[in-house]
Amino acid sequence: MKKLTEYFLKGLLFLVPLVATVYVVYLVFIKIDRLFSFEIPGVGFVVTILTITGVGFIASNFLTKGLVLLVDRTFARLPLIKMIYTSVRDLIGAFVGDKRSFNKPVLVTLVPESRVQVIGFVTREGLQHLGLTDSVAVYLPQSYNFAGNLVIVPRDQVVPIDADSGDVMAFIVSGGVTAK
Repeated sequence: MKKLTEYFLKGLLFLVPLVATVYVVYLVFIKIDRLFSFEIPGVGFVVTILTITGVGFIASNFLTKGLVLLVDRTFARLPLIKMIYTSVRDLIGAFVGDKRSFNKPVLVTLVPESRVQVIGFVTREGLQHLGLTDSVAVYLPQSYNFAGNLVIVPRDQVVPIDADSGDVMAFIVSGGVTAK
């Protein structure tokens, strides 16, 4: 009976992540296909990827950069829209843009007298505009969540981690379970 339980648990460990991933991908395909009313499964997804890539090409073109800047400035000035637009733009840019923010993983000592540390990412070195010359901004992602906290800590309580930032983020978000 013990061996049977072990097989069952190993089966769960293999199947649950596999089925969950396949199901989420399936839902994305179905939702996009329904949005565009395509009959062939997956065509909507391919069209979406091509459209996003095409817009990226147009936005990168020298002749259309002015239009992109105009749209960006307009959205960044509108009340309420500004808050949503700039937050989403900066979040996406933190992961994929030229100004990637999550590329400096660090250990932060929470209480100087203790050895309790958290893993985060330095998002801003200089905080002079806030009157905090000896501090840095560190983002602390939460495990199993798409949220986090921004903490301001003295520079001497931050130790750089010599690791790939993507691996560090996966480690944090998985609650320390994922590690290479």
